[in-house]
Amino acid sequence: MHIGKSYKLIEFIGWTRRRAYVLVLLSFLPVAAYQLLGQHWIALPWPVAALLGTAASFIVGFKNAQTYNRTLEAQQVWTSIVYLSRYWGLLCRDLPRERHEFSGLVRRHLAWLTALRYQARKQRVWETAQARSNDEYQRKNFVVPEREAPLHAELRKHLLSDELAQVEAANGKTNWLMSAQSTVLRKLYDAQDLTVLHHNEMQKTLKDLLDQQARVERLKNFPYPRQYAVINKIFVWSFAAVLPLCLVREFEHLGIVWFAVPFSVLLSWLYAALDQVGESTENPFEGSANDVPISQMCRILEAELRTLLGEPDQPSLDFDNPIVL
Repeated sequence: MHIGKSYKLIEFIGWTRRRAYVLVLLSFLPVAAYQLLGQHWIALPWPVAALLGTAASFIVGFKNAQTYNRTLEAQQVWTSIVYLSRYWGLLCRDLPRERHEFSGLVRRHLAWLTALRYQARKQRVWETAQARSNDEYQRKNFVVPEREAPLHAELRKHLLSDELAQVEAANGKTNWLMSAQSTVLRKLYDAQDLTVLHHNEMQKTLKDLLDQQARVERLKNFPYPRQYAVINKIFVWSFAAVLPLCLVREFEHLGIVWFAVPFSVLLSWLYAALDQVGESTENPFEGSANDVPISQMCRILEAELRTLLGEPDQPSLDFDNPIVL
């Protein structure tokens, strides 16, 4: 997620330049046909562009508001996971009478966090992180940890070999890890290492964590409605195609007909850029520059929980980099 002051204008222009190329072509061809070939019949009255632009602005604004809400909800979900994870670490340290399971409960939770973030980073067909503009920006500016190391290597840091084998064989790795946590709590309760009250509190915390996992899965597996995404593109690109036809006659009256090209490109680019911003915001876990920084949040949590285990402090994390995933 970009946490710097802002994107630089040159970054933004470079990110949207491929759409700008198409807009230049859409603007140049009608003006050339009007001026060079004498096809004056293609000119349209200005109110056509005004009405279509108004409709496009409404639907673009609606999309951007909804996609921002999806990102905001994703931030809230992972903030809750952070809070519950810290609480879980304290419960594991302080509630069991015998501390022999403390390390296992915490490390299994770290494995759950790892499996959940890898699950959230899996690519879906509707996501745009692999689009040329987004992929190009990512390769130049930041690294997505889940694409750099396999899940097996990360889980091996937290699990014993027998548990690791069982997790890898499981279809739902996060669910298996939560089930294992519940099984351990039951054994501790049967052995009277946990009181009824403490057992219930720890089980309730597992339930809350599962609730947050379900919210992550909903945001991941149910995209911004495709019907709205399609109609948004139709309106934006229809406006881009019609605009030069409406501007060409206006600029002819001023004696500068070719000025219709840059003005058409500029106005159309504003709409197309807003559309691209909304598109890159609608999937908050896909691994783009506008994602919720779940990898960074998990690294912070891992350092904190390892401190509870009595391990040496982890290396400090770099918050000066404007792109942190």
